[in-house]
Amino acid sequence: MMAGAGEDARALFRAGVRAALEAWPALQIAVENGFGGVHSQEKAEWLGGAVEDYFIRNADLELDEVEDFLGELMTNEFDTVVEDGSLPQVSQQLQTMFHHFQKGDGAALREMASHITQRKCKVKATALKAARETDGDEDDADSVEEMEVTTTNDGATTDGICPQPEPSDPNSQNIKEEDIVEDGWTIVRRKK
Repeated sequence: MMAGAGEDARALFRAGVRAALEAWPALQIAVENGFGGVHSQEKAEWLGGAVEDYFIRNADLELDEVEDFLGELMTNEFDTVVEDGSLPQVSQQLQTMFHHFQKGDGAALREMASHITQRKCKVKATALKAARETDGDEDDADSVEEMEVTTTNDGATTDGICPQPEPSDPNSQNIKEEDIVEDGWTIVRRKK
């Protein structure tokens, strides 16, 4: 591989990483809602470079290592724990792009970045009010905000990558008094 071709592949890999991160709903929500503080947008831009450098410095990464790295960055930089199942998907996209980069396959990198951008979802998070009794001496520092997420597809294709949230039963949102234990935790039960 020639030096110029290597630089082109690196630029394509960088663009692919940024496309994957910009299309990641968990990161979109964190940035749009300022979970990373007043510099959330700058942190998101920095995240792209940090992920790119991570792959370049660690050429033989396993999928779970990439997931752990992304999860740690989201926790540390955006105070966000990603539990929506998207970490493995984004990690796999990034790992696939890196393999194309290592092979010098610029066409595959370009195609992946374009495909991700076309299927990008717009995400909106809305705070939900939980039906729960509060004691007069409970302070707001211990409260946890719940978010409802809705997605819409900005791209031309709609093949299931941006799933629409299923309509929820209004009764399923009710939290029963016996489900709230003494220290403020809420027991969550699965539907049968």
